[in-house]
Amino acid sequence: MSNEENPAPTADGLMRAYYAARAPEYDAIYRKPERQADLRAIEQWVPSKFVGTSVLEIACGTGYWTQFIAPVARHVTALDAAPETLDIGRARVPGSNVEFVVGDAYDPPRHAHFDAAFCGFWFSHVPRARQREFLSALNSALRPGAPVVMLDNRYVEGSSTPVTEHDADGNGYQARKLADGSTHLVLKNFPAESELRSLVADLGEHAAFTSWRYYWAFEYRVA
Repeated sequence: MSNEENPAPTADGLMRAYYAARAPEYDAIYRKPERQADLRAIEQWVPSKFVGTSVLEIACGTGYWTQFIAPVARHVTALDAAPETLDIGRARVPGSNVEFVVGDAYDPPRHAHFDAAFCGFWFSHVPRARQREFLSALNSALRPGAPVVMLDNRYVEGSSTPVTEHDADGNGYQARKLADGSTHLVLKNFPAESELRSLVADLGEHAAFTSWRYYWAFEYRVA
């Protein structure tokens, strides 16, 4: 069989396959004992950003963060590429104001003109070469002035999975082992505050950075 008939999987395809396989154990990361204080604080902090808004949530996974946003939002469109994680999300967050949708983070729905966006633990998986592409596409789905909130991991030795290699663009990769014994090489970046501010310098306004021991959040409003 030729390579054209059986093409190599793309980076996006590998990521989708990893999260589909990880779906049953996806939430184990939220049970790490040392992270509980941070998580309780963030679970209070995140909803305050979305009161009364129509929210586009990118890479919602199993709906862990959707469950905190939905009670205060007018409507949530929760997007993810893996149907397996969305099934868990639908069971976790029932309600008429939440819609779980299979979709592409780089090509979000453009017709709804959302009031706000949330990206939980997604931006660290965006290749450096596509970060601007992702943010530009996200902004195009939002009304001018809409808040964007990104939440992600800080690298903490002893708690975070080590980065074992880098590519020519400076992307880091972690070797992650699942309960079935399979190991997956997963792109994972840990951007500095200065990098995030530089990325949105001409895309957003009123940028703000918040950090906890194990996590960071970055906010801006669509220009």
